[in-house]
Amino acid sequence: TALRHAVISHTSEMEDYVEGAASPSRALYACPNADTHHRLATLTVGVPTFQRAPGEATGTFAIESAMDELAYALRMDPVALRLKNYADAEPQSGKPWSSKRLRQCYEQAAQRFGWSRRNAEPRSMRDGRSLVGWGMATATFPGHRMAASALARVMPDGTVLVQSGSQDLGTGTYTVMTQVAAETLGVPVERIRFELGDTTMPRAPVSGGSMTVASVAPAVQAACQNLRQKLLALAAQDAQSPLRGVRNDDIDLHDGWLAVRGDPSRRETLSAIASRQNSPVEGRADAAPDKQEEERYATRSFGAVFLEVAVDADLGVIRVPRIVATYSVGRLLNAKTALSQLQGGIVWGLSQAMFEESLLDQRYGRFANSNLAEYHVPVNADVQVIDVTFVDENDTIFNPLGARGIGEIGITGVAGALANAVYHATGKRVRELPITLDKLL
Repeated sequence: TALRHAVISHTSEMEDYVEGAASPSRALYACPNADTHHRLATLTVGVPTFQRAPGEATGTFAIESAMDELAYALRMDPVALRLKNYADAEPQSGKPWSSKRLRQCYEQAAQRFGWSRRNAEPRSMRDGRSLVGWGMATATFPGHRMAASALARVMPDGTVLVQSGSQDLGTGTYTVMTQVAAETLGVPVERIRFELGDTTMPRAPVSGGSMTVASVAPAVQAACQNLRQKLLALAAQDAQSPLRGVRNDDIDLHDGWLAVRGDPSRRETLSAIASRQNSPVEGRADAAPDKQEEERYATRSFGAVFLEVAVDADLGVIRVPRIVATYSVGRLLNAKTALSQLQGGIVWGLSQAMFEESLLDQRYGRFANSNLAEYHVPVNADVQVIDVTFVDENDTIFNPLGARGIGEIGITGVAGALANAVYHATGKRVRELPITLDKLL
């Protein structure tokens, strides 16, 4: 068995930029003989750069289209082919995964989609004048984590201020970090104030690479644990505290109160303890990846995307009535924001697959459609049912909270699933994005 993935991408005359589009081919399937390489073509154009799942978004389209072609050549179910070549360890290095539940993703998504009812022959399924196609693909994105720092301080009114110099791009960083602090300290979420976005705050990495939660949340957790231990020690040593002399292990912190386990009458609020101190009570912490664990394990998130298309048999117009996807992304710190992230990512993947295209003026090397009238993106009418679920997982090898980033994996796999569904519907294999009606006529 062998796999070869050759990538040719353009860059500018000023600077090299390589998009690692072959990386999914090295990570998704167990293949003893893999050859991947990237070549750059220098053109008189602007310098390309990264934008949401760079490498994986385009790379999964290539490898997942090829896997579908192979499945048809072997007369084998596409899911069965992927399971036959399932990578129980990282194929390139042989390292075990820190956590991986892709098998369960295939099973769960296929069942919700109704994959077992699929007639494998192209052009075999119809709904009125529409050719119906069902396709699937694997989604993946590497697990990234960087060092981060955080501060947690009890304020005079009993609220807790938590700071880290991170950013919220609209992905829910404020919400998730507030939850982590509240859970660690035993304080109601409405009593936590999380601040970010200032260089005077403890350092945190850029919000990119799907690593904000994976990087900053462990720092917030550690800072709150440090603050918790300080509060327990102060209470045990304070002559005015009803908790004086009580061991740390015998004190619970719940709902903003410190209380002796088994004797709730002996309790005190955080603000009462903090108000008797000569200086603010705060905890600080740095949290960084464990280098030894990084050497021993490989980390990626995975998913399975199943997609249905309805293609007008006469006009070639493509509609996507439903998408079903299941993901293995570690522990969910907030199910609502996680669902929103994945649904949004899938819409972006759909946009890549069906709409978005930059048209280059060959005379001047500039984009000819740099406006929303000619650069097309999906609108509400283009997006119908998106059914997203998750498998239970807790990747504590990757970080103490067991969570991996989910910002970009939703984009991956969608284009491959759509191309495979279009082939199933029409019998035409499209190897170029976006997949538009002119490529089917």
